[in-house]
Amino acid sequence: MKKIEAIIKPFKIEEVKDALSGSGIEGMTITEVKGFGRQKGHTEIYRGSEYSVDFLPKIKIEVVVSDSLAETAIKLITEAAHTGKIGDGKIFVLPVEDAVRIRTQEHGDTAVS
Repeated sequence: MKKIEAIIKPFKIEEVKDALSGSGIEGMTITEVKGFGRQKGHTEIYRGSEYSVDFLPKIKIEVVVSDSLAETAIKLITEAAHTGKIGDGKIFVLPVEDAVRIRTQEHGDTAVS
């Protein structure tokens, strides 16, 4: 199993959710986060004063899928979250040793499907 963590722009969340759900990948965790990458934030003007916004709002999506679905999920997230502009985000893939469905005590792939 793989855990896929994607950091994306907030306005892309519905497109990513629809893409994953449409391909049968269900169950995800969404967290509102703040951060920056190469763009290192930006400056804004408020009441005539310029100030720096270092941490930009982002959405973190976490999905655990079987090894066979990992590449599909990555491709779907990449296509749905892509704008072609700086700050589109990143995808991280981590191995998952085990998963347990609390209600039924199922382990492994059956616990996440």
